[in-house]
Amino acid sequence: MEERDYIDLLELQARLREEIEMSFPERCWVRAEIASVQAKANGHCYLDLSQSEEGRIVARAKAVVWRSRYAALRAYFREATGGDLAAGMEVLLRVQVGYSELYGLTLTVDEIEPRFTLGAAELQRRRTLEKLAADGLLDRQKELAPALLPYRLAVISARDAAGYGDFCRHLTENAYGFVFAVELFEATMQGEDAPASIVDAFDAVLLMRGGGSALDLACFDDYGLCFAIANCPVPVYTAIGHDRDFHVADQVAYDFVKTPTALADRFIDAFAAEDERISSYGNRLRMAFAARLAAMEQRLVALGDRIRGADPRGVLARGYALVTDARGVVVKSAGALPPGTSFKVMFADGTIEAVTKEKE
Repeated sequence: MEERDYIDLLELQARLREEIEMSFPERCWVRAEIASVQAKANGHCYLDLSQSEEGRIVARAKAVVWRSRYAALRAYFREATGGDLAAGMEVLLRVQVGYSELYGLTLTVDEIEPRFTLGAAELQRRRTLEKLAADGLLDRQKELAPALLPYRLAVISARDAAGYGDFCRHLTENAYGFVFAVELFEATMQGEDAPASIVDAFDAVLLMRGGGSALDLACFDDYGLCFAIANCPVPVYTAIGHDRDFHVADQVAYDFVKTPTALADRFIDAFAAEDERISSYGNRLRMAFAARLAAMEQRLVALGDRIRGADPRGVLARGYALVTDARGVVVKSAGALPPGTSFKVMFADGTIEAVTKEKE
């Protein structure tokens, strides 16, 4: 290979920058969908832009709105649309195309056209909600009665999904030692094939998918999937995306939480509440039994007092004496002892013998 049959990376990047800047010397308008948006504390806003065709992403690019423009553009956009820039929105941006030898292609945004704020995903979401409402399906799941103690759990997820792993680990390692029967129904959890795959797996009941971009999670706004959830004969619980995400699937499900581990806590808490209720019954039984024993002890004490009160020794101890004849029969009258009759006088501390004598 000749010495000049190659060029340095820096030279390659420099030529690319020159060609790009020559091709786009002026700012231009670009239509794209926001895959993610991050407003930083320093005032800058960073965008991931994409374009999809037939459910497949065909282009991606990074864009930035510098602090000097972001505050004004954000206020203008919010006033025109009622909200902030968000993932899933289709936008029309005026950009300056730039290229850096270190950071590659960057689009610097200085204008936004609010008429393009609703992307295809958001429009589809609205159409799905409208159709579900028209079909009377939005609240059908809410009319179901869930099991008091849901022991058998069917999970729809990808087997290698981190969220599914977190769910199983959190469920099996619960502090109470509760045991659950979990069965996985594998399904594709993003992309154009996801709705049909999830519906095929539908038997009952826990639909979970960890984080992802709005484009990745758009399948959970699909009408066919939401129709299947609404018509499922058992309660369906969803845990899809991040805290900020809310999908039509969440809205038509019996209930939804934001993370797979929160979904595991939902069932652990149900068993813990029942365990506490049963424990309270045990406490009540123990208290009732203790009260019954105390009442019986009081009755025994009272009976003992009565027995002791009827014991002649108790009477003798108070200074009285007991007179019996020679056979030990109690003498109740002085007339029962004629003169010359032997008798006994019993005191608390002993007995003396005596004989009656004639009256003088």
